[in-house]
Order: sequence, then structure tokens, then C-alpha cells
Amino acid sequence: MKMLVVFLLLLIVSQHALAVVVEVNKEEKSVLLPCQYSGFVPEDLTVMWTRSDLDPRSVHLQQEGVDDLKGQNQRYSGRTSLRPDALDTGDFSLTLRTPQLTDSGNYTCSITDGTLERRLGDLQLQVKDHQMEVKVEKGSESVILPCKTKSDLPEDVRVEWTRSDQELMMVHVYPNRGDQLNTQDGLYRDRTEMNEDLLRTGDLSLTLKHPTERDTGGYICTIYRDKDTLRQKVVLHVKEPFPSWAIALLVLLVVLVVSGGLLFHFRQYFIKIFIYQVEVEEGVESVQLPFQTTQNLPEDAQVWWWDSASRRVHLYQNGSDRPEEQHQVYRDRTKMNEDPLRTGDLSLTLKLPTERDSGRYRSFLSSRNICKWKNVQIKVKGRTQVQDQTGILRNRSSSIDPTPLMADQSV
Repeated sequence: MKMLVVFLLLLIVSQHALAVVVEVNKEEKSVLLPCQYSGFVPEDLTVMWTRSDLDPRSVHLQQEGVDDLKGQNQRYSGRTSLRPDALDTGDFSLTLRTPQLTDSGNYTCSITDGTLERRLGDLQLQVKDHQMEVKVEKGSESVILPCKTKSDLPEDVRVEWTRSDQELMMVHVYPNRGDQLNTQDGLYRDRTEMNEDLLRTGDLSLTLKHPTERDTGGYICTIYRDKDTLRQKVVLHVKEPFPSWAIALLVLLVVLVVSGGLLFHFRQYFIKIFIYQVEVEEGVESVQLPFQTTQNLPEDAQVWWWDSASRRVHLYQNGSDRPEEQHQVYRDRTKMNEDPLRTGDLSLTLKLPTERDSGRYRSFLSSRNICKWKNVQIKVKGRTQVQDQTGILRNRSSSIDPTPLMADQSV
């Protein structure tokens, strides 16, 4: 009887709280529907979450701290839960997993002792079908993550920018009081800011300075306004910029495919190169893959050599050889002439050639003013011996045939 009297006194308080609005994207793992109660909680209390537009109406039911889901609407089966300590804390918030578009609607949180029922509050859930995507190149000065709501926000509004891809990370909090800066993850320290006049404009977008690949992921903008909780998701993609040499190569391929007439029209910018066939016997000290071009090349010129299996044979970059970049098959077996950019002699020396080295080799020169291809065909013969008229066995000599087999073009 005493519990009943207490419960009746509680009913004198306003029966209906202001409706809370919760927004969530359907891609989220879960959404929390808040319901707080600060009054006396009897042990036999029943907590009910319902939707009046459904049949049956029950979304979740808990009696005396134990879930009773026999009458639960099947569309919520296996997707709802309350806190284990709900009766102790008075926090009857409902966790709804894998929110769907059909979950949008009006929800009611109520409690009862079996005799009288009290309605703690109404809530409107809005499940959205899209999320904002932002793309930016690594090395950019900054990127803006958009988040907008109605203008003329109250002064006590609170905004949280978080990341939840792996674990919850606090990216930025408004207002920026000193005690709140301590909650910001170190990855974003001194890299975030929001608009100064955001309360008037409702523009709660976040500026993230110097984005890197580590910043790629999903960001949540949560707005606590009065009793409403609004959430917006932004997915950020930070990409490596397209290499300049790849752009030059792509342009070259497009030009070659689009029209042979363009090649003729701009013939003054093209240099003819030839495929040379080099024959050599296995066992010789080295073989040279010839590549001659203009002298005094710019300092940013780079030279690549590949074999027919697309393995990197040699790389010359930033004024020196880069042995750490070549395939292990060619490690310590290649070299270029000294000062090749000044002389224009980009020939490659391959030491101790074997039959396995036979095939076509491609070279590519890239600089600010010129892109040029070179192809060399190497044939390494198995080591043989022939007998001359004196009966002495002699090794067959190697030969180089500089006659061009076909012509390529370069830019």
C-alpha cells in the first residue's frame, strides 16, 4: 500500500514530457532512444517501450528487471535491449540495433507497478537513408565535414564530433571550454575548429586541418538541443594524390588512342626511338642496353627500366641510383653511366647475363619537358663452343645488331 501511495504522488507530476527527436543513418550499428526517470523505483516495476501505429504495439517489455518479449512486435525481434542496471539507475533508455527505415516513428516510454501506468515521455525516431561523403587529397591544407541544422540555436546547445569506426574517439566538442579539451583525442589536437557564428547560422560544420590517410573514416555530428538529439554522419576519404608521372603516362596513352593525326600535328614534340636487338652469349661479363637522348636533362628527370615480366630492373631518381627499389633478381647486377642527365646517355649495363635474362626491356624517361620510351630486345644464348681449323675450342663471340626492328613514339 505504501508503494501505491508513492506511485500516486508521482502521477501528480506532468504526464507528458516534450517529444524528443532522434535522427540516425540506417548504416549505423545501433541507436539509443533516451528515457530517464529520477523518482522512486519499486522492485516490481515494469518498463514498456511501445509504438501506437503497430500491432502489436510492444517494442520492448521488462518486468522486475527481466525481459519479457513474448508479445514483442516481430520486426524488433533480437534488436532491442535495456541496460542491465536499469532499475538501479532509473535509466530506461532503449538500444535499437541495426536501425531500418521502417523503424522511423513515434515511440513511448512508460512504467507501471501493475496497477497504474505512468508515461515518461514520447520520442520521435527518424532513420535516414543517406550519409554525406567527402573526398580530399592527402596534402590538402584542410577539409570541411558538413553538418547543418536550423538557425538561431539556443546558447546552451552542445555539439560533439566523434569517430566510431574502431573505437569511440572524441574529435571536437562545442563549446570549447578548457575542461572539454582534455577529452579530445590526441590525433586531432590543434587540428579542428568550427564556425564562430554557428548559433545564428546553424552551420555546425567541422574544419579538419592537414588531413592524412589516418583520418579516413566515419564521423558523427551529434547535436544536443533542448531535449532533442540530432545526429548526422559524414564519411571522409583521404586519398593519395595521383602521381604526376602517371598523369603524364595517361595523357600519352589517350593521345595515342584518340588520333594518330594529333601525333602528326604535334610532331615537333615527339622523338622517335627504336627497338634494338642485342645478342650475347652467356658467360660474358656484361651487356649494355642502349638509350641515348638529349643532353643536359632537367634535375627532376627520372629513368625506369622494366623487364618483360614487369619487374623493376633499375631506377634512377633524384640524381642517383635507387637499388632498394629494384627487383631482387637484378640486385647488384645493374648500373648506369656517371652523370647521365648531363650526357644524355641513359644506357643500362646488365652484369653476368644468363639465358633467363632474355626478353624485351622497357625504359621510361620522365621530366618536366619530355616523356620518352625506349625498348631493347636481349637474346642471351647458351654458352657454346666451336672448333676452328687448328682444332682449338673457342667461345662463340657476341654481337650487337643496332638495326631498328620497329619505331615507337615518345613525348
